[in-house]
Amino acid sequence: MVLHEQALPDFVREHNIDHVTLDIIENALKNIRHEMDRVLVTTAVSPIIREQADEFPLIADRQGRMVVGQFGSPVDTVLEHSPYKVEDLKDGDVIALNDPYMMEGSTSHLPDILLVRPIFYGGDHIGYALQWGNLMDVGGSTAGSIPIDARSIYEEGVRMPPVKLYDAGVLNEEVLRFFCHNSRTPRETRADIMAIAAGTAAGAQRVKDICDRFGKETYLEACDALLDRTRRSVIELIRRHVPEGQRFEFEDYTDDDGLGNGPIRLKLAMWREGDTLNLDWAGTDPQVPGPVNFLLNKRMFQMFVGVFLISAFDPTILFNDGYCDVIKVNIPEGSVLRPKEPAPLSNRLVVMARQFDVLSAVYAKAIGFKVSGSYGTSPNFVYSGVNKNGEPFQTMEILYGGIPAIPGKDGLDGHSWWPEFLAVPAEYMETYYPLVVEEYSARRDSCGAGQFRGGCGIRKVYRFLADGRITYQDDRYHTYPYGVDGGKPGSPSKKTLVRRSGESVELPSKVRDVPVFEGDRLVFETAGAGGVGDPLSRDPEAVAKDVRWNLVSQEAADKEYGVVLKDDGTVDPAATEARREELRKSRGELPEFDHGPLPPLEEQRRIIAETRRKFNEWLSHELGAARANGAR
Repeated sequence: MVLHEQALPDFVREHNIDHVTLDIIENALKNIRHEMDRVLVTTAVSPIIREQADEFPLIADRQGRMVVGQFGSPVDTVLEHSPYKVEDLKDGDVIALNDPYMMEGSTSHLPDILLVRPIFYGGDHIGYALQWGNLMDVGGSTAGSIPIDARSIYEEGVRMPPVKLYDAGVLNEEVLRFFCHNSRTPRETRADIMAIAAGTAAGAQRVKDICDRFGKETYLEACDALLDRTRRSVIELIRRHVPEGQRFEFEDYTDDDGLGNGPIRLKLAMWREGDTLNLDWAGTDPQVPGPVNFLLNKRMFQMFVGVFLISAFDPTILFNDGYCDVIKVNIPEGSVLRPKEPAPLSNRLVVMARQFDVLSAVYAKAIGFKVSGSYGTSPNFVYSGVNKNGEPFQTMEILYGGIPAIPGKDGLDGHSWWPEFLAVPAEYMETYYPLVVEEYSARRDSCGAGQFRGGCGIRKVYRFLADGRITYQDDRYHTYPYGVDGGKPGSPSKKTLVRRSGESVELPSKVRDVPVFEGDRLVFETAGAGGVGDPLSRDPEAVAKDVRWNLVSQEAADKEYGVVLKDDGTVDPAATEARREELRKSRGELPEFDHGPLPPLEEQRRIIAETRRKFNEWLSHELGAARANGAR
């Protein structure tokens, strides 16, 4: 169906605003988004927001459509599930909630709290400022509110429906006190919520400043024009880059659900009909008992689909909700991407990461050139206990794996998918919590080999200075981050607990409440990312540099890249050419997608179930021993 045959949204029309004014307002809105970021991260307390910036702001128009932001606006679903109607809202109101099921997965687990502030100018409602942030703890059965063995959302923490945190500018202390009372970290929770509220206040004020400068009607017209301009631009990208009349499919797997069920398949098909891009998750596995279910908001996924095109072909385009109607999405009800309430959701990050991998691969097939390999991992890590002064402590951080290679460029080492996320500095962790970070480095040989190599995962070694417990969720332990167009997969993740006695125990990718004691160490290794292109086509000098920087071993340089180095570390050109010719003759045809040396699916299921069974037996013994020794 071509553009003129479609029922166009109301905002798609001729706009009575000049291009210069529109560009000024667009950039002002972008700056507002970044100011909201800065207000929050500089006033929050917890490391996951203050140091890592695990938060997202957006500005929506008066219909609730995102004009600037990253995730798509949940305003419509929030108001649908709340007792408040648009006409009842007042200047200074702030609606708060953290229940993913009451906002269709716009935030995807209970630690993410969302604040929605309506914006008024001259008594008229003109839009919304929204911001959410990842809190340290919202209750539930384990510290950090990410229990890997939860079987319902009721085990994962307190669920707050839409309530007014502020009513006409007056703080509702009872709501805030109730929510904080259910958190193991009430001080951090209160401070972070107030910081998120401050971010929305900054956003609302800056929108009013635009109206002061240009007038309310001009601002409202600019919002419509920006949505329209993005829509037209994305339609042009779809026309130009996605062929019509062909269906492109891909599937990949998440390891397991934390209870021994897996691997879990995600399958996606994409095709174009005129200006409409269709995406269908039919064939994706049903929801699972454990908490890796990911309630994928359709509008958010439409954003991801469009953002890929924008990032790959024209980053000058402002991504917003303007193009949602030209991207049609089917997510089967009851699937791992659309679980039914009250399915647990706390460890949804592993499936979220895999849906990006699958989307990237579908685009790689559709666009006609190989886009990127597969991402490493991005796990949460929690350490909690009681310090030597008898005071309880709890920290949380997100760790990062390798970013996949793209044609023409190596992947980044130990980086988040979200560009503005940061690592928590070791100095911060050591100052505020009883631990020492003995090592934080790129994990050698974890990067998928290729003409352009994938990013390395990280190796982080914690030494604990107080008895406590650790909880984390990760993935890519049983499966590999795939390589593309002859590129090799990245290395799987690995966790090793080294007791003070010297005993070493390999842990699975998802654990909760593992007892640790003063002097124990945890070696936390995240997965590398997939490479792109034939490794034997990689510039030998680039391989030599990777060896010098300890990203690739000399053995891997020889085995994977066919690069022979002299004693001084420089390339031996003649020996390298001979070694590469030897490797070319001994190998078969390079695969389009290399998923690594995986056993058959049924054998994978058996291994995953057996790994979890053995770990549960070991953990039961360790918890019994800890209780016998009086550990808390």
